[in-house]
Formats: sequence, C-alpha cells, structure tokens
Amino acid sequence: MPEEQLMNARGTIKSKIKDAIHRLKLRYGLGRPFKKLESNQVEAYKFALIWNEIINIFREEDIICDREVELLELPQNDRKDPKCNWETRVIQWPCLLLCNELLLALSQAKELVDAPDRWLWYKICKTEYRRCAVVEAYDSLKHFLLAIVKYDSEERSIIRTYFQEIDQFVQLEKFTKNYNMTALPKIHEKLVNLLTLVLKPDKDADKVVNALQALYEAAIRDFLKEPRNSDQLKEDGLAPQRTSGEGLLFQNAIELPSASNETFYRRVRRLHTILTSRDSMQKVPENLEARRRIAFFSNSLFMNMPHAPQVEKMMAFSVLTPYYSEEVLYSKEQLRTENEDGISTLYYLQTIYASDWRNFLERMRREGMTSERELWTTRLRDLRLWASFRGQTLTRTVRGMMYYYRALEMLAFLDSASEMDMREGSQQLGSMRHNDDIDRLSSEKSPSSRTLSRENSSVSDFFKGHERGTVLMKFTYVVACQIYGSQKAKKDPHAEEILYLMKNNEALRVAYVDEVSSGRDEKEYYSVLVKYDQKLQKEVEIYRVKLPGPVKLGEGKPENQNHAIIFTRGDAVQTIDMNQDNYFEEALKMRNLLEEFKCYYGIRKPTILGVREHIFTGSVSSLAWFMSAQETSFVTLGQRVLANPLKVRMHYGHPDVFDRFWFLTRGGLSKASRVINISEDIFAGFNCTLRGGNITHHEYIQVGKGRDVGLNQISMFEAKVASGNGEQILSRDVYRLGHRLDFFRMLSFFYTTVGFFFNTMMILFTVYAFLWGRLYLALSGVEGSAMANTNNNRALGTILNQQFIIQLGLFTALPMVVENSLEHGFLNAIWDFITMQLQLSSVFYTFSMGTRGHYFGRTILHGGAKYRATGRGFVVQHKSFAENYRLYARSHFVKAIELGLILTVYAAYSPVAQGTFVYIALTISSWFLVVSWILGPFIFNPLGFDWLKTVYDFDEFMNWIWYRGGVFAKSEQSWEKWWYEEQDHLRTTGLWGKVLEIILDLRFFFFQYGIVYHLGIAAESKSIAVYLLSWIYVVVALGLYIIIAYARDKYAAKEHIYYRLVQFLVIILATVLIIALLEFPVQISGYLHQFIGFSSYWVGMYIYCTGPPTLFAKSNALGDCCFCSSPLRHNVWSHCHGPSGPAFMAAWVPKHADKDSFQSSIQ
Repeated sequence: MPEEQLMNARGTIKSKIKDAIHRLKLRYGLGRPFKKLESNQVEAYKFALIWNEIINIFREEDIICDREVELLELPQNDRKDPKCNWETRVIQWPCLLLCNELLLALSQAKELVDAPDRWLWYKICKTEYRRCAVVEAYDSLKHFLLAIVKYDSEERSIIRTYFQEIDQFVQLEKFTKNYNMTALPKIHEKLVNLLTLVLKPDKDADKVVNALQALYEAAIRDFLKEPRNSDQLKEDGLAPQRTSGEGLLFQNAIELPSASNETFYRRVRRLHTILTSRDSMQKVPENLEARRRIAFFSNSLFMNMPHAPQVEKMMAFSVLTPYYSEEVLYSKEQLRTENEDGISTLYYLQTIYASDWRNFLERMRREGMTSERELWTTRLRDLRLWASFRGQTLTRTVRGMMYYYRALEMLAFLDSASEMDMREGSQQLGSMRHNDDIDRLSSEKSPSSRTLSRENSSVSDFFKGHERGTVLMKFTYVVACQIYGSQKAKKDPHAEEILYLMKNNEALRVAYVDEVSSGRDEKEYYSVLVKYDQKLQKEVEIYRVKLPGPVKLGEGKPENQNHAIIFTRGDAVQTIDMNQDNYFEEALKMRNLLEEFKCYYGIRKPTILGVREHIFTGSVSSLAWFMSAQETSFVTLGQRVLANPLKVRMHYGHPDVFDRFWFLTRGGLSKASRVINISEDIFAGFNCTLRGGNITHHEYIQVGKGRDVGLNQISMFEAKVASGNGEQILSRDVYRLGHRLDFFRMLSFFYTTVGFFFNTMMILFTVYAFLWGRLYLALSGVEGSAMANTNNNRALGTILNQQFIIQLGLFTALPMVVENSLEHGFLNAIWDFITMQLQLSSVFYTFSMGTRGHYFGRTILHGGAKYRATGRGFVVQHKSFAENYRLYARSHFVKAIELGLILTVYAAYSPVAQGTFVYIALTISSWFLVVSWILGPFIFNPLGFDWLKTVYDFDEFMNWIWYRGGVFAKSEQSWEKWWYEEQDHLRTTGLWGKVLEIILDLRFFFFQYGIVYHLGIAAESKSIAVYLLSWIYVVVALGLYIIIAYARDKYAAKEHIYYRLVQFLVIILATVLIIALLEFPVQISGYLHQFIGFSSYWVGMYIYCTGPPTLFAKSNALGDCCFCSSPLRHNVWSHCHGPSGPAFMAAWVPKHADKDSFQSSIQ
C-alpha cells in the first residue's frame, strides 16, 4: 500500500481524526482511495505483480478455474512478441471490475449526440472504471487489428492512419463534430462478430476477412459525419491505392497468430469480455472461499496497520508447529477405501468440494492428463495432495506457512527492483513458480513433474540473487515432530512424507527427540534439528542438544513445544497448530504485524500479538458450520473486546505471535505439568499477564483454523476444554490473577475464562433446582394450598412463569448474529440465523451446553481431566449406538431421563399444571432440553434413523451389554469394563468430593418421600411409618440380588445345578410377591416398582460407589449381578427392537440401562 494510506499508530490526535474522516469517506464512497496510478508508474507494476501472484496461487489451490483467472488477473505485456505487446494508457483492471462499463459508455455517447467532447468525456470519467474500460478497449482494438494484419501490407497503413486521425480529433476536442455517435452500436456489433470468429477453435480465414471488411465499411461509411469519396479516402490514406482487380481489401493481408500463442488469445478474450459483458459479475469467482479471501484482503487494506519496512529491515521471525503422529499426506488406500455404506474419503471430498474438483481436473488436463484413470497412476501424487490440502493434515499446514517464504521473497524483490526489473518480472509472472510451491509437486513418473530447484525456476530470470538469502535470514519454519526419530527407525510412511516436505521446502526444519541406548538399560535423550541439504541430496543434522532425561514428563503438546523452541530464530515466534492453514495474501501483511511490537498500547509494548482466525471447516457439515459460527464470534468480536478496552485477552490457542526473547527469559511458551496444564495455551496468557506483559488483538490479518466436524469429535473437544477449565480453577495462576487484577478487570477475566464454564454449569444447576423445587412444591401440597387460599393469585403465577422467557436462551446467539451482521450485513446474518435454526442448531448448542456443564462439574468435584484425541478426520460413517451410549450415557442420557421423569410426575400431581397451556408454558424449554440431550446423537449421526442401521446397532449394543469379557477386555468390548472405567473418578476423588456426591444423590430420597404419601396404599396417612414401610421393596430386592450374587460366585463354576436351584427359588419368591402386590390396585404396584424401588436403590448404589475401595468393589459385583440376572431388563431391551426405531431406543435404552445397572451419578 502507498505510505499515505497507512495510519501512524503513534500520530497526533489531529492526524488520527483526519485519518478517521478519510477512512469514513472511503467506506461510503465519498473519497478517492488512492492517487490514480497509470501504467507507467512503478506502483502499478508492484500492484500487478502482487495481485497476479495472488490469483495464480488461487488457481494452484484449485479454488478458481482458468476462465476466472482471466477475469481476475491484471494482464501483462510480452515485449518479446510484438503481437502480444499491447501497451495501454491506463491500468488494465480485472475484467471483474470493468463488466458492463463499456456498454454504459456507449449508451451515454448515444444519448449525448450533440454534446461537446469535454462534456461527454466528463460524464464518462465520473466513473473511474468506465474511463479505464473505454481507453483500454480503444488501445486494445488498435493493437488487435495491427496484430492480425501482415506487417508490410497496405491494410496495416490504413489502420494506422485511421487511428491517427481519431487521436488527432480527440486531442483537438473535435471528435463528436467529425464522427457520428449513433454509429457506435453498429461498429460495436461488427467488432464483436470479428472477435468471436478469431476466438473459435476452427478459424475460417474467409469469414475473418468478411468481418474485417464489414467493420471497415461501417467505420468509413457510417462513422464519419462528412462522407468522402474514393479519391478523398485514397488521398487521406484510408483506402488502398491498388485497383479493384488486384483483390479485395484484407483478402491477402490477414495473418492470425498460431493457436499456441496463448498470451495473444488471452488478450483477445479479455477484449471480447469488456465489449460484451452486460450483467454484473458478483458471482465471480464462483467458489465462496475465493470470494471470501478476496473480500477480506481488500477490506483489510483499509484497516489500521503500521507501515511495513523493507524485508532487510523487518523483524526476523519463526513459525513453530507441534506434531505427533497425525496425518501428513493421505495415502492411496485412505482415499479409495470405502466404508460400510460405500462412501470413500475421495468421494466425500468430491461431493463437498465439487467446484474445487472440477478446477483440479481442468488443471490436470491442461498439464497433459488425457484420462481420469491417470489420477491413480502417474498423477497419484497430485491427487493425494489435492485431497490432503482439504483435510487437516501436516501437508496443508506446511504449504500455508511456506507462503511466508514466497511472500517475503517477492517483497524483497520489489524492495530493490527498478522499474525495468518490475516490467520484466510482470511479463514472466504467469509462469512464475517458486521452489516452495508444493501444490505442483508430483511423482517422478508424472508428466507434469518439474524440478523445483531455484536454478530451473522462472523466478531466477528476474530475481537479482539476494532475495533467497534475505528471506532465509528473516524466516524459519520449525516443525516439532516429537517421534520422527522412531518413525524413521520403523520406516513409518509418515517419516517418508515428512522428509518429502523438507526436500521441497528450503526453509523447513524438523525438530525431534532422539533416544540413544548408552548401556544395558540406560538411554540418553537428545533434541535434534535436521533439514534437507539440496546439494548433498539428503537429510543433514544441524544441532543435537543432550537432555537430562525423557521429554514427556507432562502433557505432550507443551513438552513438544518447549523442547523445540530453542531451535527457532529471530525476535518473534508464531505458534501454529497442526490443523491450521495460511494464505499468501495474508502472508504479505506479516511485516506490518511484526511492527506492532514497536508500538505502545497503553504504557507497554505488546508481548503477544493476537491474530484473527478463520474456521475453514465450516462448509464440511452442518455441525461444522455451527461450530464455525460459534468460534468466529469469539475469535473476532469477542477477542477484539477482550483486548481493548477490557485488557483481559489471554492466549486462547494458536496462531498468536510471541515476543520470542521475552518468553524465553520467562519460562517458555507453555506450562506442561500433567493434568493441571491440560489447556496449555491459556497458561501462556496467564504467565504473560502476571509478569507485566501486554496482549493485543489485530484483525487485519487472518490465519486458517480447522475444527472438529462430527458430533463425537466436537463433544470430546468440548469435554477436553471444559475439563481444562475445571483444572484452571485449581491452578495458582488463576489464584494470583484474581488477587492482583483490579476489580473490573477481575470480573472481565472471570467471565471470559473459567466463569463462562461456571455459568454454564450454574444454568444446568438452576434447571435442576427449578424442576426439583417445583416438584417438591407439588408433592408437598404447597402449590395446592396456595391456589386454594386465594381466588386469584396472579403474583405467584407471574413469579413462577418468569423462567419461561429466560430458558429460551435466545440471548446466547446474540454475539453470533452481531458478528455476522458486521461481516456480511444484517439481512444475511438474520438469514443465516434462520437457516441454522431450521437445521436444528439449537439442539446442537443445547447438547454442547450439557457436555461442558457435565465435564466441568465433574472435574471440579473429582478432578481427573485428561487429553482426548479427536482425530480431526472426516465423518463419513455411521456411529453405532453402543459408541454413542458409552460417550453420552453419563453426561446426557441419564440426566435427560431424570428431568423427563420429574416433568412427567409434576404434570400428574401439580394443580398449577392442570391446564394444558400453563403446563406447556412452564415446561416447554425444559422438555426441549430433554429431547435435545436424548435425540442429539441420533439427529447428527449419519444415517442415524436408517432402519437397517438401527437393527445392527441394537444387536451390537446387546452383545456389548451381555459380554462379560476377561482380564484384557476393553471398554469398547464389554459393558462391565466400561462401567469400571466410568466409576474411576469416584475411587480417586477426595473426601469432599465423596461428601458432595452423596449430598447430591440424597435428592432421590425426598423424591421417594413425596411419592409415597400420594399413593393409595398410604390411605391419606401422614405417619413416618408409611415411608419406612415403603423400604420393604428395596430390602427384598437387595436380598434377592445378594442371594443371586452369592450363589453365582459360589456355585456357578463347579456346582451349576445349585446355582440354577437358587435362581428357581428366587423366581418363585418373586412370583409370590407379584401376586401379593396384585391384591392392591394396579396403579399402586406400578408406582411401587417404578418410583420407590428405582429411586431408592439407585441412590443406594451411588452412596456405595463413593465408599471405600472394598465397598466399591462389592457394589460393582452386586450391580453386575443385578444386571445379569434381571429378566425384566431383558424384556425391556427386547421391546426396543420394535418399529419405533432409534427414537424409542434413544428414549428407553439409556433409562433402563442405568436404572438396573447403576452406572450413573449426577454431577
């Protein structure tokens, strides 16, 4: 950008006010954004070089097609070929901006027939693009006609004379007096016809001659106001001097360039587009991602940013990416392998990236591919790269970060290049490819393979030679591949792909931990940095630093970062995750961003520069879109406010830029203590704030970020984040910040960190308290008494109904709507919000709220946070119910069934809820929460309601339920093993955790207490004896279960006949009890079975599980025995096989599974 457009961050108040007014004018079209840069100025060449490189990279990434490249690029002249050297007097803007402008100018000329030249030209010049379109079309037409006519022909001199005459009249301002403006549409028609004939693949020379003759007749006979005879035309040089018998005009003078002259025909197509485009090109480019990137880059140039220094004077920086064992490059098998539904990863990518796939095939055909079968043979590397660039792979991250190298190399060239250098560079930009462009990498057998060495690159033709060295001194990319050494030893394909990345990226370095055996049982550990030497054609070691012991003592990711940070260089380091991406146009602004370290924000210079993120996985699925919208509102609007004015922005994750020396002397980038620092990113922000650092946020530059795209992946990510926030509450960093921040910053800090999750937990706790409170009011008779004692108790009704408005939760979507309205406009934001609601986004957000509240609360009560690997892959297969049950039983299903049971009982006993409307108004939001928590995993599961899948899921689930497993069985194979793992947190929790768990579980006793006195068996008696007698069923049930458990342990293995005898006697006893209960009304026995026994026995098992380990083991055995020996349970499971499908499974399976097998505890 020109320097006068940039705002000085430390300017005076007067300069800032002027700058604000100037930017306000620009935004609303009231000012001129820049000086007119004509084609003979240096800035125009710089702009053309950069812009065309951006468009070329768009094409390399296959987000635009070849036709869109022609519409978006700034055309350059080829001075080596006279037919392609079309010099114009104005900047040749992209056709995208010139569409319909020439036709509008023609209509103006037709309307202002009698107007003088100056007035007509004034009207045309009121629109800058219209002026450029007219001038470029005129100059291009002149060059086109001279290019298709032979050099030494008489027709060529006629064309030159004609245009010289027009130029002379224009200079004298007598154009409208000597030429007929009404003839311009006819000339336009003839010219378009001529261009169409020239652009046809099968060119007919005779038709071209006829079109030229028709154009000549219109220009001579119709366009000239004063008719001239043949002698006058010959005298003026506008007619041939030869006689009519020597042939027709243009008959032997046409010489069309060969079809291989792509530059010439590209210029002709551009001229044809300018002359014929009528409709607006708002849908160019077609790809939404390309459109978004162009829009953001263009808008960001008008944001406040420091002036960029020359590359030689800029601040040196490094990029650091931790990597463990994620995907580097998709293999052939991964792309072709189909799942049980016949869907492969490649087919999935072709479906969701349909335009990218078409552009990829177009590029491959242009490079010589004749059949799509070649994609699996000679073009396999290109195919694997195309797929990997659309997943969350290391290859995509490396390509994005190496855009820094390409951008700095070009900027270094522009810093020192003369006007002649830039002219030559702009001519060769179309074929310019840097040695870091891994998008063009292909196998050695591929016809499109090229040597990526600098000597064979077209860049070396006009680079002066110092650019490469300058960039290598200013930029280094370090990938911390922690187990790269062991991968090489095992000949893991991942190691080969990492080596391939180093081979084709000169600035890439790989750091890893090397284990060396020094003795019989001793090992030495080294941090090693390697690179690929282009001269030696092999991997070489740069540094080897001995470590005092194994690296992985704490959490893996922060340990990986800390061991590799010593290998970074420069004054700044940008931390990048393995699932991130970067863009070339954004890399151009890195110099501006690094200058922020020199600016004062408040009383200090920044130590962490926050950067905006773009979630690039939003188009993969509806869940990914919901996640993207949620994240976008936080990483833009949210972090902007946190940084200024609240001053409580922390480091919430990569891609922030750190002051490298500041952090090296203060403990490094990350804290890595196990469990407590599971959310390692934010502790860098805590450390920075506590030590007097300053964290800012800047939105004129963005970096891509991938998120999880499936419900299970998202839930595990939310669980990890929520557990990490639970551990943050226990950390001394939060304790110190709470003591040292002022009151207002402390409130802001609380809400934006642990307070958000605490509020989520409190919302769920409030729902529980509200529903249990309403139930106790109903069962105790308080509601009935209040309504009986007053004829019209409106105050009580108003108070009890206030929760209806609050529980709708519409205010939680307000930040997302506000951010979308700022980015895309208010109407688009409202439309997106409505679309998301129709796609059941509220169900997803409600389900996610349950995930956060459950894991945050459990971590606070019992601890035990752990890292959960989400996989980051594409969700192209159906998840079984057993898997969903294992993941969501404790956090969602059991809680939803409990709330649904409370709502049902409340509807039966509450006098307030006797009216249908009143009950719906009171409980609609609570029922929505219940339905969301139960049906969420089915709604967002691929083929979740397919009947055949449901049958298979049921069979698999029953096998999982009944399989006891052995010593080495996993939780995925046996319910018993899964239940043991689910109860682990109760074994390791402290005393207060157990006490609070028991207190929470005691609510079921009050539930039983209230139900008993409403049963007919109580005979309206209020004696405590009624409640004590209700425990008879529980005692009998426990006795039966203990007998069965004892008999199984003692007789099942060796004396099986005795075990069967005990079972027979128990069945007889149970039958007698049932017959006895049938003497009472059926309703009484139903309540006794479903409510009294269920709630009392359930809470009893909860208390057992929180006891000592020996009692815990006995409760496990007891619960397992109850589970295996219950015929009622088996019958309930068999009913789930009915035609009601997954909805009934979701509603019934979790309820009865946890009722009889004692798996759950409410946090």
